Amino acid sequence: MLRNLLWATSKHDVYLMQNYSVMHWSSLLRRGKEVLNVAKPIIPTLKYPGCSAEPLSRVQISTMSVKDNLMVAGGFQGELICKSLNQTGVAFCTKVTTDENAITNAVDIYRNPSGATRVMAANNDAQVRVLDAANFACINRFTFPWSVNNTSVSPDGKMVAILGDSAECLIADAQSGKVMSNLKGHLDYSFASAWHPDGRILATGNQDTTCRLWDIRKPSESIAVLKGRMGAIRTIRFTSDGRFLAMAEPADFVHVFDAKSDYAVGQEIDLFGEIAGISFSPDTEALFVGVSDRTYGSLLEFNRRRYDHYLECLF
Repeated sequence: MLRNLLWATSKHDVYLMQNYSVMHWSSLLRRGKEVLNVAKPIIPTLKYPGCSAEPLSRVQISTMSVKDNLMVAGGFQGELICKSLNQTGVAFCTKVTTDENAITNAVDIYRNPSGATRVMAANNDAQVRVLDAANFACINRFTFPWSVNNTSVSPDGKMVAILGDSAECLIADAQSGKVMSNLKGHLDYSFASAWHPDGRILATGNQDTTCRLWDIRKPSESIAVLKGRMGAIRTIRFTSDGRFLAMAEPADFVHVFDAKSDYAVGQEIDLFGEIAGISFSPDTEALFVGVSDRTYGSLLEFNRRRYDHYLECLF
């Protein structure tokens, strides 16, 4: 199962899935609040001629993303739910595909080069859809030869990494979907990707238990290979300053690497249970790990330790 079910929008605000609810956890107040209940019928509030919104109910969330007061969640039957965090109700929801194996594998919220907010959804029907976050109209659709497990748009909004049921990872133009580069080196299907904030380094996570780092200016081979312990690399995150990279396996292990050491220095976090997602706080001071285990379900917070005035640190 693909796991991106946790997002930190600040050191004190974390959004995570709990059963059929998206919860907001405040570490200041030490309590959680339900933001979205997907077990009940969901009626979209946004209505205009030609709008593709439709009511949904009992959605099993497969992935989510939270950014700029917008929460987007995908479901196992191709559902897409978009909610503004400062408004009641759900603005938009629909099934983007009626394909039998239609799981929404990944969603991404980003700004295009002109500054407009876009939503990108990757599905098992081998398609990537781009929606305008202003009215949630589908403005672009790209088709690939295999199920798309993950997409991530570069910091400048110009490129998108496309990963799926293939050993190859693609870099495409985010506006047209035209493939610009083909990254070869992984041995199995890929599930995760993340861009370094400088926009030059891309990290990709694969079923072959590795995360590869690519300099997109020289895409012919990866510049580093980071090994996991046992399982596929299902989630990758960079801190907002680019100093650390964290990657999570499906269960039990999260790895943190120091980019300043060319990823040679790392720390392994050994826990117990399925990992629902990982997220750094935007201020880089905390790493949150969601554990979705039926018995040991929890939200873990790891704080950055600073050893001296030169900010040498590990989580």
